[in-house]
Amino acid sequence: MSGIAIERLHHAAYRCRNSEETRAFYEEFLGLPLVGALEISTTKSGRDAEVLHTFFQMANGACIAFFEEPDEPFDFVDQRDFDLHIALQVDYPTLERMFEKGKAGGREVRGISDHGFIHSIYFRDPNGYVVELTAPVGEPLTPADEKRREARKILDDWTRAH
Repeated sequence: MSGIAIERLHHAAYRCRNSEETRAFYEEFLGLPLVGALEISTTKSGRDAEVLHTFFQMANGACIAFFEEPDEPFDFVDQRDFDLHIALQVDYPTLERMFEKGKAGGREVRGISDHGFIHSIYFRDPNGYVVELTAPVGEPLTPADEKRREARKILDDWTRAH
């Protein structure tokens, strides 16, 4: 395989309705510490802005980040799993604990779903995004793994059929 060597995800960023409600979900419920906040008054292109950019860190150092921009319209909709979601990896005991924590807290929680290579539960954050927690089953895939080759075949078959 050629190309650049992407080391890992630094952050994925989304819009949010309210930074404090978002913080409460990601920091208090999921346990991801708020590690950065940046007020932006001028964009790099010179546009005036009123934006708060926040960062919540995972154990490997990668973050999920949010932009609150109160004066700019954005269509927040409850996303369907197949349209937009983020999956965060945990171990299986944590998956079970978070499933129970969600139910006990009256949150919308779905699962535990067995997808063969992962087990998953699903929550909805305050912005309508679906957050999936996953616990891997078995060993991680490697570039030479048979499952990787199988995935490519499935994609190729799909592309030909659609």
